[in-house]
Amino acid sequence: MKTKTDSANPILGFVLLTVCSLFLSSCGGVFSHDVPRFGIGGRYNEGREQFTRGRGGDMDRAVSALEAVVQQDPTYRDSLTLLGRAYYRKGRYQDANQILQRALVVNKNDEVAWLTLGMTQLQLGQDERGIETLKGALTLVSKVVTKGYRGYPEWDIKGGVRSAISRSALEVTKGVEDKENILRSCDTLLTRMDDEENFQKNTAPVQYRRGL
Repeated sequence: MKTKTDSANPILGFVLLTVCSLFLSSCGGVFSHDVPRFGIGGRYNEGREQFTRGRGGDMDRAVSALEAVVQQDPTYRDSLTLLGRAYYRKGRYQDANQILQRALVVNKNDEVAWLTLGMTQLQLGQDERGIETLKGALTLVSKVVTKGYRGYPEWDIKGGVRSAISRSALEVTKGVEDKENILRSCDTLLTRMDDEENFQKNTAPVQYRRGL
């Protein structure tokens, strides 16, 4: 024989399940990538994610996260270079200059650090030095940014990055008089490299699996 308590249990369970579902649904954003990430890897990913969003990213958050990484381990991946680029994007050119110099002590063949350093030197009025740095940086970039770059066998198959390299190299040959165009073209090159890497990480694997 069913008691009153027995008949109420299924109803109570259904109500609790519904309430929990509504709660989790309403908190979807809370449990997203905006949750503060702990550990050096989490802070690095947070900083890089904000930085690679471009104008949609929060550069203050990127700087804060990357500063924490660098303080804990300045050799962690490309954290010094990313921090230097974040400083550059914030217009903190003196800070960018210092941190990029540190990045190149860690890895003297960091093509992105060299490229950003040259741009930073131009922004600081160190025009002749900046031009020379950019010439060397673009030579290095043209050598390493090919198929297989950073382990991606199908890197830049559409040629957008190679085109940006050529454009930047052409602008640099015009000298300091073309400073604004040099900065613009080099910034475009870095953006295309970022976009291509994001494509290779996030979109290309799906296309490969689908045979596209």
